[in-house]
Amino acid sequence: MKVYLKSALVAVAWTAAAGLAAGQASAAEKINFVLNWVPGGDHSPIYWAREQGWYTDAGIDLVIEHGTGSGASAKKVGVGRNELGIADLPTMLQARGKGADLVAVFNIYANSPYGIYWKKSSGIKTFEDLKGRTIGNPPFDAARQMWPAIAKVLKLEPGSVKFVNVKPNAKVAAMESGSIDATTNFYNVHYIYQRIFGDDMGFVALRDLGFNPYGNSIIANGAWLKANPELAKKFVSVTQRAYATCAKDSKPCIETLAKAGSQKVEDVTNNWRLVVELMTHKTSTEKALGFFDPGRMDHDYDAVKTSFDIEAYDVKSAYTNEFLDMSIKMPTATN
Repeated sequence: MKVYLKSALVAVAWTAAAGLAAGQASAAEKINFVLNWVPGGDHSPIYWAREQGWYTDAGIDLVIEHGTGSGASAKKVGVGRNELGIADLPTMLQARGKGADLVAVFNIYANSPYGIYWKKSSGIKTFEDLKGRTIGNPPFDAARQMWPAIAKVLKLEPGSVKFVNVKPNAKVAAMESGSIDATTNFYNVHYIYQRIFGDDMGFVALRDLGFNPYGNSIIANGAWLKANPELAKKFVSVTQRAYATCAKDSKPCIETLAKAGSQKVEDVTNNWRLVVELMTHKTSTEKALGFFDPGRMDHDYDAVKTSFDIEAYDVKSAYTNEFLDMSIKMPTATN
């Protein structure tokens, strides 16, 4: 009888514990988060924070989905398929002008990642020699979409170059073979071009020429954001702390991403170092990490209007800083 009673008590205890665990699990609210691309260095803080249980502790069951480009992630979040995601900011502003219900809540790239690459041996000495040349990239490449605004900065006629369709993962090979004269790419893969082309690599960062719209940012579905402000705040809080922590000590974050993305630690490290450059700007070091400066947002919106046929809207409705902890800033010394 004593043995039976003891067994019964143990069973009750296990049942109670299981019920408590189930209750805690059910309390976590699912957020379907879509990346702008496959996992890369700029995503490492999110993967690391999830592995550390930070999102779970905040009551968030974070599901990360690989992306196929900023246009695709903006579309998915805009229609509510995903609650949150990452997209290049000009692409997001364009999508909003086409009717997508989007609000940017956290900025990752405080500097524009847009860059143009070419081979010096092709006869192109500077970006001014691009006139009459071919630029290869996908039809929905962010820089290609923004070309009217970029050409204005480069002081080139938009139609003075010919665009050639090239798959995202074929840009380097196409330039190497000479089938295209130049291509555009995000600065966080700069190390790949350096590795392959060496001294023959020609490059210009558009931010150095004055074209510096905000880059990759975390975007939210507007209706979801309005209905779930507290959950959004928890997500942004965890994410902001994660990026600040990884900027100070990148090694564990890089190792986590390398494992999750089946990548070499060396490649993720090189990627992350360039991401840090893109994250470091006076808005992130002086205001707050993830902060959107209203003046810059006005300028970015004007650039988008120059490049796309969109419905006019108040750009102030397309972003918010309300979920940021203004005490968390981008560290000026990182590793």
